[in-house]
Formats: sequence, structure tokens, C-alpha cells
Amino acid sequence: MAETPQALAERCVQAMLAGDRFTDWMGMEVVEVAPQRSAVAMTVRPEMTNGFGVCHGGVTFSLADSALAFASNTHGRVTMSIENGIRYTRPARVSDRLTATAVAEHVGGRIGYYRVTVTNQDAEVVALFTGTVYATERRLVE
Repeated sequence: MAETPQALAERCVQAMLAGDRFTDWMGMEVVEVAPQRSAVAMTVRPEMTNGFGVCHGGVTFSLADSALAFASNTHGRVTMSIENGIRYTRPARVSDRLTATAVAEHVGGRIGYYRVTVTNQDAEVVALFTGTVYATERRLVE
């Protein structure tokens, strides 16, 4: 019996997580996986804030970039980010629970475009991220 796209997506993310020390170090968890879609959540810790007492932009960027990576690799080929951008819409603070939801806007051939929305626990948008990815020939899972 052929593997469903959902089962493949879940298997790909599990394979990625098996060697992903950064996700663990940041305290991120994958909370949703579907073909070309993912959601990754984390809680802002005190050491993640800048001199203004708000979550450092690099932390928010990393969360969004991780969601992009999980979403864009759900088809079984290793896919790499080639260009990303982010707009910060509101500050995140210590103890905020941030969730980055990545969704494919267009995937064709080797290039894909994704939109990632980062929200806080009150469903307020904290950042808007876009990413362009390139699918390699290399298989992520067999």
C-alpha cells in the first residue's frame, strides 16, 4: 500500500528532528505537520530578550525559519532556504508563547514560496515571514 502524503510529511519531520539539536536548544516543538505546512511553537525565555526587554528579532526569525524548514521538507526531498525576509509587527516578551505557522503559497519544480505567520498566545501577529526554498535531488527519507 502506498504511503499517504500525510504519513510521508510526518516521517520527514521526524527524520529532521532526529538530528536537530538547534530546535531542542531553542525549546521549540513541532505542533502541526501536514504536506507543505507546519506549525512550530516555543516560549520566550529571559535569555532570549534584547536590551529593551523584548524578544530578540533573531529568535523570532529562527522560529519562523524552522517552521519553513519543516513545511518545505514534507515531500521527501531535502529542501534548502535560498532567501528569507521578515517584518516584525509587535514585540514579544518573556513568557509569551509564540507559534510560527508555515504554509506553501506556490511550489513548482524546484522552487517553492512559503508564508510564515508568527503569533503569540493571544493570536496577535508578532511577525510576518516569507521564504523561498530550493528542492535538491537528495532524498530526506527513503
